[in-house]
Amino acid sequence: MEVLVSRAVPRPRSGYRTLSRKSAAVVAGAALAAPLLLAGAARATAADAGQYGVTPLKFTVRAGDRSCTVDADLYRPAGVDARHPAPAVLATNGFGGSKSDGSTDAIGKAFASRGYVGLVYSGLGFGKSGCLITLDDPAVDGRAASALVDFLAGTRAADDGTRADYVTRDGGDDPRVGMIGGSYGGAVQPAAAAVDPRIDALVPLITWNDLAYSLAPNNADAREGVSSDTPGVFKWQWTDGFYLLGEGQTVLNASLDPSRFNGLTCLHFASRACDTIRLLNSGRYPADRTAAMLDYARSVSPVDHLGKVKAPTLLVQGQTDTLFNLNEATASYEKLKAQGTTVKMIWQAWGHSGGQVPGELDLGQGNLETSYVGQRVLAWFDRYLRHRKNTDTGPEFAYYRDWHSGYGTADSVPALTQKVYLSGDGKLVGDRSEVVRGSRQYANWLIPTSHSESSLAGLVGLPDPRPYDTKGTYLGWTSAPLTAPVDVVGAPKATLKVVSPKTERVQNSGDAADKLVLFAKVYDVAPDGGRTLVNRLVAPVRVPDVTRSFTVRLPGIVHRYEAGHRLEFVIAASDDAYFGNRGIKPVTVVSAPEDTGVLELPVVGGRLK
Repeated sequence: MEVLVSRAVPRPRSGYRTLSRKSAAVVAGAALAAPLLLAGAARATAADAGQYGVTPLKFTVRAGDRSCTVDADLYRPAGVDARHPAPAVLATNGFGGSKSDGSTDAIGKAFASRGYVGLVYSGLGFGKSGCLITLDDPAVDGRAASALVDFLAGTRAADDGTRADYVTRDGGDDPRVGMIGGSYGGAVQPAAAAVDPRIDALVPLITWNDLAYSLAPNNADAREGVSSDTPGVFKWQWTDGFYLLGEGQTVLNASLDPSRFNGLTCLHFASRACDTIRLLNSGRYPADRTAAMLDYARSVSPVDHLGKVKAPTLLVQGQTDTLFNLNEATASYEKLKAQGTTVKMIWQAWGHSGGQVPGELDLGQGNLETSYVGQRVLAWFDRYLRHRKNTDTGPEFAYYRDWHSGYGTADSVPALTQKVYLSGDGKLVGDRSEVVRGSRQYANWLIPTSHSESSLAGLVGLPDPRPYDTKGTYLGWTSAPLTAPVDVVGAPKATLKVVSPKTERVQNSGDAADKLVLFAKVYDVAPDGGRTLVNRLVAPVRVPDVTRSFTVRLPGIVHRYEAGHRLEFVIAASDDAYFGNRGIKPVTVVSAPEDTGVLELPVVGGRLK
């Protein structure tokens, strides 16, 4: 049935504060999905004056080794027909959502009201779409999206016989189509573009580059981008939350579709996805199983198939995001840039961990024209879908500055520009000659003794304690009070060497879980001693080899350290959002002028003294 509407239908706004009244499964579903989906309710805007029709459709597609139904809604602007075609926008939901949640359907409404044909669908395994959850596998989710591109090309019909002969074409079976979406709906875009070169433009928001890094990050000695050959530290809160949400899809969506069932021990995910979760939760990393896990996680990640992506791509990543941090978008940006794909990047305020600020992009509220990111998205599609060649698509790189209530821009991601040194007396000093000789030690407990962020607290609407570290389980190095503000934009890097005899004895055991785990982070210390962990971001590290120095790339930040404040670099033994060390492992850090740790910062304003 086709429904003609003239404005977006308001929906109740969802958020963390309302979630505590729901059951555990529904809590996880709403809380995990909401921040992935460009949060907010669809509201009327001036652009809604243009009418559009909405037609529910089903498509039976072959996805991997299964045939299943894709549930979609087609948004057709009034006046668009075979003689007056329009380009199309294709979108799907974040993990746990569907075509009907308050933000995914808002994409169809927002772009249909601006003259685009919209096709919004529930991702495989979600909503009323069939098949297993395969984590945006190009061979499965990518192929399913490609089948919908066939529909937009007019070369295949929906299951009820509906055809689309009114999408602008670049050739006989080549429709003019772009994609947009957040998180899970962001990673599917390079998966689709890698298998279907007809896709003309991508706008992935707050999504991953390497799922192995996202779920078990290792910020030490990256081989490429964020990828390390040493398995990382299991991010159990986020990962297990998503796993439970995926396995609960039958209950959440009241579906008995047999294509969505895999078996009693792995209900709704592809088998290798369940194997990955089980290995991560086991706390063990035997070499053969670990290699298989890393290979699988990367095979369903953009890092594996960005090399095939030629569509112009506007990457949008959130600064407040402990799930997919800014380093992931940067890795994708650098890969696309190096291979000659047209790409630009925006670091907005909000991500999976919150951070929404007034005026930021919220497709649910239809503020494309009035938000900076929204204007950039419209310009991107104007240029690459409407072929308005004079359209200015904006700077190469833009980042939100909360101290300036607006965006800064640059020709590239800022480079590391200042070094400070870890002195033996616990100070950060500006010159190697100022380093005091000395050694300091910490040891982990058998329970976590540091706290950065708690995904579980956020999921159920509970207050999250301020970050803390327990005395004796961490080491910190603190700068002198700043004489003027210092602005940091980008990912700091630390070069460290630690002494851990117990780790040295077992680090070549064949089980990577025997290697030392530590967590690096940078605090902003106020004059009154209050410590702020910027966006609650930490760098988990599984030290590749404690007999040599190693580098740590911390998560990217955009932050002003005000005059009078101090910067504190910390390495901690544990963090309760992650799995930690197996057994007690004392760690010593030795400092001397000729051989000490170094912290490098991407400073774009001011300077540490």
